[in-house]
Amino acid sequence: MLSVLRVHLPSDIPIVGCELTPYVLLRRPDKTVTTDDVPESAPLDGHFLRYKWYRIQSDKKVAVCSVHPSEQATLQCLGCVKAKIPVAKSYHCSPKCFSDAWQHHRVLHDRAASAVNENGNEEEEIFGRYNSSGSGVINASLTGSASSTSLTNGSTPLYPAAVTQRSGGETWFEVGRSKTYTPTADDIGHVLKFECVIVDAETKQPVGHANTILTSRVIPAPSPSPRRLIPVSGADMLGNLQSDGRVSSSGSFTVLSYNILSDSYASSELYSYCPSWALSWPYRRQNLLREIVGYRADIVCLQEVQNDHFEEFFAPELDKHGYQALYKRKTNEVYSGNIHTIDGCATFFRRDRFSHVKKYEVEFNKAAQSLTEVAVQTTQKKAALNRLVKDNVALIVVLEAKFSNQGADNPGKRQLLCVNDMEMLSMLIPSSIWLFFRFMKANTHVNVPQELKDVKIWQVHTLLKGLEKIAASADIPMLVCGDFNSVPGSAPHSLLAMGKVDPMHADLLVDPLAILRPHSKLTHQLPLVSAYSSFLRGVGLGLEQQRRRMDPTTNEPLFTNCTRDFIGTLDYILYTGRFILPESIDSDSLTVESLLELLDEDSLRKDTALPSPEWSSDHIALLAEFRCVPRPRR
Repeated sequence: MLSVLRVHLPSDIPIVGCELTPYVLLRRPDKTVTTDDVPESAPLDGHFLRYKWYRIQSDKKVAVCSVHPSEQATLQCLGCVKAKIPVAKSYHCSPKCFSDAWQHHRVLHDRAASAVNENGNEEEEIFGRYNSSGSGVINASLTGSASSTSLTNGSTPLYPAAVTQRSGGETWFEVGRSKTYTPTADDIGHVLKFECVIVDAETKQPVGHANTILTSRVIPAPSPSPRRLIPVSGADMLGNLQSDGRVSSSGSFTVLSYNILSDSYASSELYSYCPSWALSWPYRRQNLLREIVGYRADIVCLQEVQNDHFEEFFAPELDKHGYQALYKRKTNEVYSGNIHTIDGCATFFRRDRFSHVKKYEVEFNKAAQSLTEVAVQTTQKKAALNRLVKDNVALIVVLEAKFSNQGADNPGKRQLLCVNDMEMLSMLIPSSIWLFFRFMKANTHVNVPQELKDVKIWQVHTLLKGLEKIAASADIPMLVCGDFNSVPGSAPHSLLAMGKVDPMHADLLVDPLAILRPHSKLTHQLPLVSAYSSFLRGVGLGLEQQRRRMDPTTNEPLFTNCTRDFIGTLDYILYTGRFILPESIDSDSLTVESLLELLDEDSLRKDTALPSPEWSSDHIALLAEFRCVPRPRR
């Protein structure tokens, strides 16, 4: 007979808006073991599985720690109460918790006072970390499963009038009848109970005992502070990102570049400082989606997107928000894992602003093979291929803009866009290319070990020469953005930003295959400029504070990647300025603000290392707004 061998949850800490799917191990009548579901509609040997979820509600009110939301609060900050900061932020689980968090916690008091003085009572907008009611967590940016609970949590009403069971000071409410349950705001602070029982298909009666498991208390999903677009033009006021993410000018558009950290890389060994529940993919995917949708960018370029996550989550979810999706996963000549979890680059564009014209796919393995055939001696060809073949790919997509900046002088003029989304990894490198509004946009991710610096430089140079040819043939300017895994001043960054590499650069010393020689060939003619360095050319009182976030030597952000082991800039947005100009950039985030408050690098790494419960990637998303300049008449 069908029997249940084991029931457990991947994470015992449930979070509002994040699906809970228990792992149920079954033994079939033929003694084989499976994790497949056996629903009532398809019984096995006359039996099926019935699931139920309960919310255990105690008569005693429970407060949750604002720093460690899985812990019960034992003390409250009276300063928060006096400052009228949301009450959920005032709770701490221990004196040590409060002491350790004070350096950041005191900033809440200062910002609350400043917000009241300048803008009135805006605490909920500014301090959205752990909403006390949870109402700020469930919104349109979550998946349909979170907002339409009847689809996910079974046909039973979530909060029936009749009490299912009452024992002592506890009341049990039945809240779901499906294997998967999505906690809601009403579950915050309460324990959930999952029940699985084998049922006779004819009598509908349970057979044997029920298998149950209890979760920890449901916690609210952390909500990051809102980010702001900072005008490059130098306006004194720092405007918040508009609620619809749009700008008034029809010739302006926003571009988002974000390495979202593939689930296959998000291991507890690498990110031991991040709570396990915050590293789990069910949580991170919702948090990432909420963040990405919140930017309302016209073009979204994501790196490290797993193949299965693109197909099953990002493509359908962003489709609901008006985005069309394009994707290219890496090849698997080197990759030996599950092909469904291999990552790549995903590019999305708003259907109401662009239409898809054409798509090309390029595999860098073929470029490596061509290079070795021509430039490498026969005896070294095998070693050269082993060094260069990294499953790199490129996706070239041509889009046509549905908005115009050409004016009456150029009626009916087609405005094309080509976006390059390239991801260069230690073993794999996807890429894609965008051309837009008679400009080209490139989004890339380069990640090569230090001992393979020659491969990294070769990849960037190959990319730029290819984009150079496309730009020349189409007479279009370009945007290049992405994670290059190259710090400012490195050879790849110099090649990008300066158009050449100093022949004496230390990075060029690693070149066992002589693929970088002569060094004079490491050039390109694309007049690329960093959008963030353009920010430093602005004027205004408001910009002085923001300049503190930039490195005065390189004119790049102080950092875009922050872990316990590394703090530095790896991500860039570059552009050619013939027909597009940067209007504003977004350099505001929790970690950047923390950098201004902390002088001790060790404290910085301890308190703000990414990923975290609030920010689900180890990278910071880059967001820039550009304005199209009309082309001159010919």
